[in-house]
Amino acid sequence: MSQAPDSAAALLPPAPGDGRFAHINRRYDTHLKATIATLHPGDFYVSAAEWITTLLGSCVSACIRDARLRIGGMNHFMLPENGSERGSWGHLAGSATRYGNVAMERLINEILKYGGQRDHLEVKLVGGAKVLDAMTDIGARNIGFVRHYLRAEGIRVVGEDLGGMAPRKVLYDPASGSARVKRLARASDQVVAEERSYLERIDRASVAGEIDLF
Repeated sequence: MSQAPDSAAALLPPAPGDGRFAHINRRYDTHLKATIATLHPGDFYVSAAEWITTLLGSCVSACIRDARLRIGGMNHFMLPENGSERGSWGHLAGSATRYGNVAMERLINEILKYGGQRDHLEVKLVGGAKVLDAMTDIGARNIGFVRHYLRAEGIRVVGEDLGGMAPRKVLYDPASGSARVKRLARASDQVVAEERSYLERIDRASVAGEIDLF
């Protein structure tokens, strides 16, 4: 029986050649001397040799890796799993609120696909701020969802920067597990505009039926 490699880098196909990740913007950073992949709401990405970054308001990102193989990734989800509750999003509650569940499952399954094991997974959580003027605190619901999900799955949380009022920029290195978080100005127009646009797209699509933004 062959032993697992120390690193899964050789197992990963180049991201541009993978249709699921073709839309992900990747650039080389001369300071880090590494490629950085940028996520937007609804994205997830897995790598063993690249950094991953995103901007977060009420969205949450789970940074998950297999610490033994040094492979991992990040997701960026906007709505929690809550199929039974109708909140301030009206008809969204039946379908769109499942995105957190889908985002977690797809990221974890992708890591397992390349040899990761659930017993070796560790997670860092970022985001969930209250940045949108809505009756329902979307960020708090995202936080509640992801904590419940990870407890139910028995996956270890090793760090978190959640809640509050400030948007965040996170930069994650799956190989080392390093997560760098920078808090942004409360009125970060880019973050708020992106999240409002994402909610509007989900709202329009949910009128016609299911939506899959991954």
